[in-house]
Amino acid sequence: MLLAVDVGNTNVTLALFDGERLAADWRVTSHRERTADELAVELRQLFELRGFDFGVVTGVVIASVVPNINGALVEASRRYLKCEPLMVGPGVKTSVRIRYDNPKDVGADRIANALAAYSKYGGPVVVIDFGTAVTYDAINADGDYLGGAIAPGVEISLNALVSHTAMLRRVEPVAPDSVIGRNTVASIQSGLVWGFVAQVEGMVKRMVDELGGKARVVATGGQASLVAGLTNVIETTDPLLTLDGLRLIYAQNSDGGART
Repeated sequence: MLLAVDVGNTNVTLALFDGERLAADWRVTSHRERTADELAVELRQLFELRGFDFGVVTGVVIASVVPNINGALVEASRRYLKCEPLMVGPGVKTSVRIRYDNPKDVGADRIANALAAYSKYGGPVVVIDFGTAVTYDAINADGDYLGGAIAPGVEISLNALVSHTAMLRRVEPVAPDSVIGRNTVASIQSGLVWGFVAQVEGMVKRMVDELGGKARVVATGGQASLVAGLTNVIETTDPLLTLDGLRLIYAQNSDGGART
């Protein structure tokens, strides 16, 4: 089976694939200061919860936006999973033509999202990945990655608001019934959530216009469910989009991830 690992700033998502079939998936908190041994202990516990052992893993593919943890991930894969991991980055085959000014600047997760979205839904397509940061990515009708936008996520926005104001406090990031808040808590929630929804709707409209006026819109990431139910511009929510993309990238690199 293939273990796909997507390392974000807030969460690490993992999936175990048996061919194209999803056998199990997990989401855990990112910790930047972890050793290979600590990672292996956590991974073994996750596997045991779903009835698997390390012996089922025949390949590993990793996308990471947290460089500090990459060395420990590679070491854990080699030592405990007996696999040479495929780290998605420059030089790895993806079949995605990248139209960015500097293709090396595009994060591995965004490339995986582009590949999976185009493979599953066709193009043109806009992918919104709701994580620590929110990324908007545009893929044209030929599957080319054109570029996108990066904005602060909900949690970053809330943290900035609370830490830079003396009288405002942290609230639960849920949508109040009315955009017009009748108290401070509801007012913060309105600005945070409905303001965020307005950003998404505005960005999607502008991006779709630039793509010719028609494109499918797909949401993924840990905060996708917060926004997807509050707007009709998001047509599909696909929580495992990035991991599906990593599976597809692994399949294109037959010499990567070989069992040792």
